[in-house]
Amino acid sequence: MAAPVEPGTDFHIPPRPDGWTVDEVLALPEAQTSLQRIELVDGALLVSPWPRLEHQRLVRVLTGQLSAGAEPAFEVFPGANLVLGNRGDRLVIPDLVVTDEPGLEGVSLTEKQVVLLAEIVSPSTKAQDRILKRGIYAEALIPFYLLVEPGEQNTATLFELQSGEYEPIAKSDNGELHLTRPFEATLRL
Repeated sequence: MAAPVEPGTDFHIPPRPDGWTVDEVLALPEAQTSLQRIELVDGALLVSPWPRLEHQRLVRVLTGQLSAGAEPAFEVFPGANLVLGNRGDRLVIPDLVVTDEPGLEGVSLTEKQVVLLAEIVSPSTKAQDRILKRGIYAEALIPFYLLVEPGEQNTATLFELQSGEYEPIAKSDNGELHLTRPFEATLRL
């Protein structure tokens, strides 16, 4: 599978008949993979462009607002590597990750360290964010999933894992989402 690259480069990601592992993806040269987001689900690479500036701006705003409500018991990371499961074939990069273990170090987090994660839907990742990632996050038992839908009026829904499925527990109203779990915060979208 060839990954999108900057014009003038001849780097490509070679196919792996037996699938990729997390260690192999993390070992790809950063200088040549920095123009795309590379994730791994069940041995298959998901390659997408880095988000547009408006998407990144929303990530920054939400990071600040979540951080204000989360401290000191939680820590918020934008775009962190998240390794799911013990099989070594799932590596995702949610737009935001909230851990209840502040001060962690290293190159990635695991699902056991994550309390909430957020995805901001992009044109190139709609199905992944709404369906695929929601399913694998539920399978990984991540307690809370925040899905943000950009548009003329940004909207957001907070889901809580209940009996193995995500159920909506809070929806934005007039551009604001009030969280009471896993901590109190007001998100102004």
